[in-house]
Amino acid sequence: MNDEIHMGRAIELAAAVRASTSPNPWVGAVVVLAVSEGERTAEGATAPPGGPHAEVSALGAAARLGDVTGATLYSTLEPCAHYGRTPPCTDAIVAAGVGRVVIGLLDPDPLVSGRGVAALEAAGIEVVTGVLADEVTEQLAAYLKHRRTGRPFVVLKLASTLDGRTAAPDGSSRWITSSAARHDAHLLRARSDAVVVGAGTVRADDPSLTVRLGEEDSPGAGPSEVSGDRQPLRVVLGTAPAGARVHPALELSGDLASVLDELGARGVLQVLVEGGAHVAHDFHAAGLVDRYVVYLAPAFLGGDDGRPVFAGPGAPSIDDVWRGTLISVERLGDDVRVEVAA
Repeated sequence: MNDEIHMGRAIELAAAVRASTSPNPWVGAVVVLAVSEGERTAEGATAPPGGPHAEVSALGAAARLGDVTGATLYSTLEPCAHYGRTPPCTDAIVAAGVGRVVIGLLDPDPLVSGRGVAALEAAGIEVVTGVLADEVTEQLAAYLKHRRTGRPFVVLKLASTLDGRTAAPDGSSRWITSSAARHDAHLLRARSDAVVVGAGTVRADDPSLTVRLGEEDSPGAGPSEVSGDRQPLRVVLGTAPAGARVHPALELSGDLASVLDELGARGVLQVLVEGGAHVAHDFHAAGLVDRYVVYLAPAFLGGDDGRPVFAGPGAPSIDDVWRGTLISVERLGDDVRVEVAA
């Protein structure tokens, strides 16, 4: 039971750095020292690229508390055993004298993929794997897909009235959803490495596609969610007009699978598709969406002449209706946030 408690805390630590570690995975770690008066714990999480990984950070904090020899280290992801921007985490774990390592999930990265566990066991350290693996798999879904397929995890964001309209017949749409829903959408941007829109949306709305999470519009946001200068790569499908606020942007054309291959090769782990309706339809119809996030406002345009969520042919028969898996339903202000997995 203690293993699950400490791994649960490591998952919480990883969540706090979700928006700052990419292209490295967001990992949390806890070190538990056995002392005469009971347990003492130290914590760490992955720093931005170039900084220490979660395990090294937690070990540093543990060393300031006392002797780490024989301690148990919990990590949401298998510790690395290779040199990258930083030395191998396994070397630091062995050097610290840790006696036991508990891992949530093995790392599918070919540079790790069991080598971390092998290095620890070769040093005589007891290794336990698979603790809260389902929770870690969900948390690291974008990283895992990229490492396994070379493509980013695709999140399609949609916002509509209850009758499925994204804009009035004259094109006006600000604002269908509440400030709470818009804030949540900015968190989605912050956790994504790239934001994708069509050139038509750029011409019609001139969006900036930046993360804007100032304290005045971000009640309750944690420090890691509102600080730092990291912005997602802005991607336009087609050509954006000169002077559009989306610039500088990466302009791509061709089939969407090739676009995802290009973004994956650039180290993009998660893509947020923001529209418009034709782009949303094309990603959906091609089966390229991993997760749908839909914000529903308690409003009706009340007719069939408003702008739809998808623009393009749909299922020809009820037997062909696409069905996903409901992940969560959450109230945000007056709106409802629905998350669905493909």
